[in-house]
Amino acid sequence: MSRSPDPHGTGEGGGREGHASPPPSFDAEILALLPQLRRYSRSLTRSDADSEDLLQDCVEKALTHRAQWRGANIRSWAYRIMTNLHLNTRRALARRPSLGIEAAETTAAPIAVSDPLERNRLVQALEILPKEARAVLMLVAVEGHSYQEVADIMEIPIGTVMSRLSRARQMLRQTLQEENVIHLRSPR
Repeated sequence: MSRSPDPHGTGEGGGREGHASPPPSFDAEILALLPQLRRYSRSLTRSDADSEDLLQDCVEKALTHRAQWRGANIRSWAYRIMTNLHLNTRRALARRPSLGIEAAETTAAPIAVSDPLERNRLVQALEILPKEARAVLMLVAVEGHSYQEVADIMEIPIGTVMSRLSRARQMLRQTLQEENVIHLRSPR
């Protein structure tokens, strides 16, 4: 039995499998998300190598499980896959702790900022944030997701998103203000 196309992704495209067939542009939409997914994976892992692994795992899972996509927001769906893969990896590492060579790597990917000292201060301030707060901050402030999208991606209540974002912003503001103090030496 042939399946008729389902332009709305509602799952009513014929066939007996119960899965909506992905639109022909599915691969193109995933490819268009790569820069955003790369930034998010880097913010989660804080390691170039680990972020590339996470990105590849996410894209592979999205492509192999494309039949599970229901035609809703593909961006949120991809971010949820990445978040879940990252959380699963963290849980596995917690059960089997080990230190790799990447453990010493703590700098973020280069950002075009006019003042390298300011960039370093910002990177250091972001790195001391709790992982959950940093993830929410990156999804809202950098990636431009709505609170509801972040709640869906991280599978937490929207109120938790708002409180984590508020705490992250406050901690970031406080850290940057503390580092803004210049100690002057008294003349001899």
